[in-house]
Amino acid sequence: MGRRKRRDEKVIHVVFGPGGGRVDSLDRGAKASEPETPSGTPREPLTDLFTRAEISRLLALSTTRLRTLDKAGVVTPSGRRRGKRAYTFADLIALRTAKTLLERNVRLRDVTRAVGALKRTLPRVTRPLAELRIVSDGQRVVVRTADGAFEPLTGQMVLDFDVRALRDDVVRVLRPSAGRERARTAYELYLRASALDEDPSTMDEAESLYLQAIDHDPWLAIAYTNLGNIRFRRHDADGAEELYRKALEIDSRQPEAQYNLGYVMLERGNPELAIPLFHGALESDSKFSDAYFNLAMAYEQLGETQKARPYWKSYIALEPSGTWTEIARRHL
Repeated sequence: MGRRKRRDEKVIHVVFGPGGGRVDSLDRGAKASEPETPSGTPREPLTDLFTRAEISRLLALSTTRLRTLDKAGVVTPSGRRRGKRAYTFADLIALRTAKTLLERNVRLRDVTRAVGALKRTLPRVTRPLAELRIVSDGQRVVVRTADGAFEPLTGQMVLDFDVRALRDDVVRVLRPSAGRERARTAYELYLRASALDEDPSTMDEAESLYLQAIDHDPWLAIAYTNLGNIRFRRHDADGAEELYRKALEIDSRQPEAQYNLGYVMLERGNPELAIPLFHGALESDSKFSDAYFNLAMAYEQLGETQKARPYWKSYIALEPSGTWTEIARRHL
């Protein structure tokens, strides 16, 4: 019970970026490493125009294939950039659709029909990143929006991609300055949330800020971890587990996510699942005292007292007068 109370009250803060790490608080004289300031104003993927060479890099389509799709009327550049024909974001969605269908050996004629119908659907979508998803139910390609579902073409076609992910690819591959700007915004939101997530009266605001940070930078692993901590304190262990696992998908060595997920496993009575997670946390941070304590507890629950002993000793060495030191000493 005592360890559960301590864990519930503990909020892990981590400075994001190179040279960062877990800290006791976000503002005790330490300066966080921030994303580089972009030079100039980044271009927005949704309103941007793309050259054939940029599209080739982004979608791994040869310029020859792009010319073929252009001449065949499958996808033609519908914008102009510096006096030359250029692809819009809607064209990019259509090209991604065409590429996916062609990779599944759909006939070019059917691809042309599907893409044409899709492009007629796109004007109905005013917020494509929030509203648009292209899926298949096994029989049909369906465009789903907030206003309903549209079927561009019947047939045996398999297609499933999130337009938001395509936007993220644009930022990552073609717009590194925009990527840095989004990372900076996410970092700032994360800092604001971290200053609020310990107080129950501001926990809702912190949760909202973490979600905004993730929306700006889906690779900000520590935001998923701290959001998981909020879910855990609200007694939503399943939701916390999902978020910790998401953080580890992004950063498999993050000690906080490994420790927290291990703690969830230990609380559920699965010490054999918790042990490798605690070990992983310690491999990433050898001074993570709580990880030593709970690793020892996990071995004790399995009846492996001798394996637990060195971890009790490590905890005591790091916390000679800690709250739980007497408990550790009684196990020796």
